[in-house]
Amino acid sequence: MLKKTCYFIGLTILMVVLAACNREETSESNSGSEDLITISGSTSVGPLAEKLAEKYEDNENVKIEINQIGSSAGITNAIKDVSQIGMSSRDLKQEEIDSGIEELIIAYDGIVVVAHPSNPVKDLTMEQVKQIFTGEITNWKELGGKDLEIVVVSREDGSGSRDAFQEIVGYKSGQLIRNAIVASGNGNIKTTVATNKHAVGFISFEYIDETVSAMDINGVKAEAGNVLDGNYQLSRPFLFVHKEDVPEAATKFMDYILSADGQKIVEAAGAIPLTK
Repeated sequence: MLKKTCYFIGLTILMVVLAACNREETSESNSGSEDLITISGSTSVGPLAEKLAEKYEDNENVKIEINQIGSSAGITNAIKDVSQIGMSSRDLKQEEIDSGIEELIIAYDGIVVVAHPSNPVKDLTMEQVKQIFTGEITNWKELGGKDLEIVVVSREDGSGSRDAFQEIVGYKSGQLIRNAIVASGNGNIKTTVATNKHAVGFISFEYIDETVSAMDINGVKAEAGNVLDGNYQLSRPFLFVHKEDVPEAATKFMDYILSADGQKIVEAAGAIPLTK
């Protein structure tokens, strides 16, 4: 009987010690846990944000989750506290500003009109761009090119790139040519144009490569310097949007992006830093 009593007393003491150790380990784990930053929005800003996040995570005790779902959805998420930060490739609408959301320009971007590499047309006026996307010009020969029907490729509704492009060029969604191919994301537009000799579309600067031909606009090349000095008209800011009381970890990440090191990453990623 005495042996059993001693056994149970010893077992009880062991369990108490183990529980105390577990609480201590849990406390230490929590004290060193990563801060979580949640970001969602523009598929144009997304690739840049991912590069910035990767570099930042290497040096900070933080985890950054990025979800590319489009500018409008990202802004809504920030307003509704679904995400700490929203990404936008268009300016905020008045009702979004009225919600109390704040914006931070992290970089600039040019929007490039692109065609198949074999297309001899290399320069368009802004008016010609409008006429192409609204269906007034339907054949490349009207622009000095080959006798080929023009296939317009546009972004989906809710895309910040589409909103910005339409606003700058000067037409509304309802005026887009009815048989336009609607593609989700810059990558899909680039692939569609790169594989179709008839096609024309628009993508962000950072997506330009040899698979597509970038058009000059009004004789001005799609280059970073031309965006910053105001000569290239098809450009827009890349924005982070957030509530005023955004968590400290998110604030520190945004401060990092605006730093000299952060802006070097912006430039290396193919976007346009705030200063050159």
